[in-house]
Amino acid sequence: MESNKVLNAQGLACPMPVVKAKKEIDNLNDGEILEIHATDKGAASDIPAWTKSSGHELVQQDEENDILKFWIKKA
Repeated sequence: MESNKVLNAQGLACPMPVVKAKKEIDNLNDGEILEIHATDKGAASDIPAWTKSSGHELVQQDEENDILKFWIKKA
């Protein structure tokens, strides 16, 4: 999937992947996609919950080689 920005949050423990995602998505324009890579298993529930509560859209979620990947469309 195409993304406008990739955030590498690998090795970061909760809540840092969400904190960094919020900072990065604030720099995007509406409709652009932020791709997040995380290794903290808590991100599997934290990032979708944050996406929903902040009004953004979780377009896709995947796991590849123990790396959680999320594509979020800025609202």
